[in-house]
Amino acid sequence: MKPEEDEMEDSDGEDLMETPELPLEIIVYILSFLHASDRKEASLVCRSWYDASQDLRFQKNVTFCFPASASSLELVRGLGRKSRCSLIISQLDGFSISRSLLLEVGRSLGSKVDSLALPGSSITEASLLALLPRLTSLRRLDLRGLDSLFMSGAFLSREEHRHQVRSALCGLEDLDLSGLRYLSDLTFNRLTGCTPSLRRLSLAGCHIAFEFDPYRGCPVGAVQDSSALLSLRNLRKLLTEQKSTLVALDLSRTSITPESLRCIAQVPGLVLNELHLHSCKELTDYSVEVLVKHQPGLLKLDISSCTELTSRSVEAIAQGLKSLTDLSLSRDWRITEKGLAELLSLPSLRTLDLSECLHINGTEIVKGLKGSNAGTAKLEALSLRSCSYIRDLAVFSLTQLLGDSLRELDLTSCDNVTDLSVRAVATYLQKLVVLRLGWCKEVTDWGLLGMVQTAKCELDEDAADEGPRITRTFGNMGFFKPPRMPFEDWPKLVTQNDLEQFKHQSGALLLALNRLQELDLSACSKLTDSSIIQVVHYPDLHRLSLSMLPDITDASLASVAWRCRSLTSLALSHCPGISDRGLAQAAPYLHRLQHLYLSCCTNITDRSLFLLLEHCKRLRTLDISRCKNISSTTVELLQSQLPFLENIQSRFIGGADLIPAL
Repeated sequence: MKPEEDEMEDSDGEDLMETPELPLEIIVYILSFLHASDRKEASLVCRSWYDASQDLRFQKNVTFCFPASASSLELVRGLGRKSRCSLIISQLDGFSISRSLLLEVGRSLGSKVDSLALPGSSITEASLLALLPRLTSLRRLDLRGLDSLFMSGAFLSREEHRHQVRSALCGLEDLDLSGLRYLSDLTFNRLTGCTPSLRRLSLAGCHIAFEFDPYRGCPVGAVQDSSALLSLRNLRKLLTEQKSTLVALDLSRTSITPESLRCIAQVPGLVLNELHLHSCKELTDYSVEVLVKHQPGLLKLDISSCTELTSRSVEAIAQGLKSLTDLSLSRDWRITEKGLAELLSLPSLRTLDLSECLHINGTEIVKGLKGSNAGTAKLEALSLRSCSYIRDLAVFSLTQLLGDSLRELDLTSCDNVTDLSVRAVATYLQKLVVLRLGWCKEVTDWGLLGMVQTAKCELDEDAADEGPRITRTFGNMGFFKPPRMPFEDWPKLVTQNDLEQFKHQSGALLLALNRLQELDLSACSKLTDSSIIQVVHYPDLHRLSLSMLPDITDASLASVAWRCRSLTSLALSHCPGISDRGLAQAAPYLHRLQHLYLSCCTNITDRSLFLLLEHCKRLRTLDISRCKNISSTTVELLQSQLPFLENIQSRFIGGADLIPAL
């Protein structure tokens, strides 16, 4: 060994062997195992790591979001090195900075832009028309809420402008016109005439004339194009012309009627895969039955907040949409358990949203999932938010049946969910990525720790509900005893005895859910530092809500920051135990934080804002409303120093209060 050592060292004993650089392909392979945020951090280590992070496999669906400002010009020039990119540019207006920015986008990026969105902007037609002809590879265009373009009705009125835009947008696949109050037949025809290959069209919230003229027996605007409203006739005309490519349509928040929906569904040759009808209040069960009959190939259907729908619609969907993967029935208050068992027997179903369906208790869902393995839904996402009849028995059954597939579970505001449900989730759903337990007020430290609560004697089941106690005026004679609910008599596939046995077994800690990326424990008011410090140890956690937990302190905040360094969103509103001391311990580990909510944290002062300024350079949203010890001067300094801060809520800071009306 001696001669070899002599070869490696010179006379001064210095090491002459240089560490060989890894091939770029090896570094790319290593980075492929990292999450996007971790990969971004790794790219700052050295030049070779940065070059590896720019590999084409990592540049798919990359979106850059920035406001219109002088500093954004340099950012756009820097993006010219990218092969492809998507842009979200906010706060554009008619002034010179916005015009210069759009011109720079056209010059530097041009054919490299896949997607363009302009939210919260008020731009002129001239500015947009100077940009669009340069975006020759554009696949998605988002013009949501840009009423300034359509108010005059002259958008694309000149043939030469239409020719230029048509040449650039001939490959456009996704067009979003949501929320346009002044969209008319004329402007709609001009714009869609430049986009002959649309696959997705959104008209959510637009004013569309779906009413029929009783004298002509046809939709309003059927004689000639309207300069005031978009008519059903023109919409149907577009669907007919582009039926070979169009597969997704969004008509949410419109006044579409059952007859109008039938007219759209029956367009010859139109085969929709995705349809959104959120908050279309006029729709009835008949509408859904007709839709299912004429569009049996639907994969995704959103009929949430269609308050006239009943379980008859659920049965029609279960019988007619055999390939359905995603269904939202949220806030369809008249829906009951009827039809859910058949719906859950659809093997293709992956996402089901039943939030705020007030009559759902889970019995039929469990029954449907109990079918043969080959013929039941393999749900990946299930929302039961505000389903107050959901109890531990249903959750216990669901966790066992969906353990291999479920990735997202929302039990927010399920009042009857207790520690038993939390232990069942931690024991059986260890592939969960998203878990929401907000406002489950019966959840305690015991549940998160997976322990059986021994200090408190459990009530006898027979004596659990004895009706009202004796009061000063009434005795306990049973007059006010609540009636039995119908579902209490239904057969249960998991017996109460099974649940009783589980009560006396220690389950897994919530810590077992090591894949979590989002956790909501807001308003679980019985939680304390004891469980938060021991359980919330998730290296991949991105979003965490601990708002309205009165008993957590700075110790929890410090622990969370140390253990969850991937956090991008943290909510601590209405936590009186959180102070500057906790934020001082946490901030150095929260470099990736983008959204922070501290409203009504009365022990937070200006010192915390200086800490955020030092450590959290990526903040985009900050809520410090009603923090009485924060001054407006410090808020203004923060706004001027943090380049990405777009939204700051600072109402009633510094002890300011509402002035009572005289």
